[in-house]
Amino acid sequence: MYTSASERPSLSRRIVRSARRLSWTDLAPDVVDQAKVGLLDMLSCALEARHLPWGEQAVRMVSRCDGKATVIGTAFRVAASEAAFANAVLAHSLLREDMHTGAVSHLGVVIYPVLLALAQQTKVSGRDFILAAVCGYEIGAAVGRAMMDLEMVRRFRPTGFTGPLAGAVAGSRLLGLEEQPMISALGFAANAAGGLNEWPYSGGDEMFFHPGFAARNAITSIELAQLGARASETALDGRSGLFAAFEKSTEAVHVFRGPLEILAVYHKPAPACNYAQTACQAALALDVPSAEIISITVKVSGAAANYPGCDYAGPFERILQAKMSIQYSVAAALSRGGIAEANYHLLSDPEILRLAGITTVEADPELTAAYPDVQGAEVMVTLRSGEIVRKRLRDVVPATAAEIRARFRSAAGSAAGVIEEMVEALERQEDVGRLAARLRTT
Repeated sequence: MYTSASERPSLSRRIVRSARRLSWTDLAPDVVDQAKVGLLDMLSCALEARHLPWGEQAVRMVSRCDGKATVIGTAFRVAASEAAFANAVLAHSLLREDMHTGAVSHLGVVIYPVLLALAQQTKVSGRDFILAAVCGYEIGAAVGRAMMDLEMVRRFRPTGFTGPLAGAVAGSRLLGLEEQPMISALGFAANAAGGLNEWPYSGGDEMFFHPGFAARNAITSIELAQLGARASETALDGRSGLFAAFEKSTEAVHVFRGPLEILAVYHKPAPACNYAQTACQAALALDVPSAEIISITVKVSGAAANYPGCDYAGPFERILQAKMSIQYSVAAALSRGGIAEANYHLLSDPEILRLAGITTVEADPELTAAYPDVQGAEVMVTLRSGEIVRKRLRDVVPATAAEIRARFRSAAGSAAGVIEEMVEALERQEDVGRLAARLRTT
């Protein structure tokens, strides 16, 4: 802790002061629109995932307790921390969430569940909800950019580290916590950061639950701070703080210094790993009959080629293995002529397996140098005739706002109209808890 005005404040204090200073007049219209689209995308993913095993497991677990917060798409109302857990798991269950490439993190699947749950505990306005979301993205992205280098992401799940911090700052800002309790909430969240990247090798389910742990821990951190518990102010930048524990420098952590980080987020077009997105789009652009293909080469960034589970040609025993695999994703896109959730339920399809087996993934120097500003990929196929066909894309083509709204309407059914109207008018809402309550079924 700093002891005089001449000493530099801790990283936690600087983060908190910056977040508390942000006002509605600081938000440009595109920032507000991005926050709304992000919320709709999170809701669409959660609603579509209600019947997937990991989503059902999370819902069954939290249904044992009572409370005020809605579990999306169910009749359950539970404690805020438990609703945040279940909703974050649901939102991450398709792997079609938002992506902040520089932080290698899916921040919206933590931030929005935290804020929706807290909005049913305390009356908050739509403007405060949006401001809180922006703050959460800013801190999660800034920490992720500074921590998540190639070595870190090989072993640790980025969202497991950035998520608790983003959720704690967002939730604290939403509730209007004073500076010191907010610092403590951030400190407790730093102690709860974690998540291993062992799951891609076997398709283990823990990946789906990482955002749930992050969201629950964020709310627990906030609640402890509200009760007067005091965390180390230097939990981030102290001699034994989060950054020191992983031998990272805090000098690269910059918040609210440029374009707001929420604007760097893109929304996945396909329900698969971030690093498979562009390659799938390039494969579809080839428009060749899969039966004529005898070999495939996929060129991607070094980050994509080296991320756990991405360069994997099989066997595929679990859906998650297929969703992480660039080989499987490209093979399914070529075989099926599209990118859809159904592709990843065809683990025994002979043509997909044949194509995956003849696919090679290579790290391309030019694409590596351009990452993370852009995520390019090139797919080259050799046909039986000897002809070689290739397609190179400079960057992923994200899902548009119109596409996100369309898939939300499909997922929400008859309730879509009212919910979408409330989200579109979010900055005029006086009680966001009413929106959260609408997400409950009877």
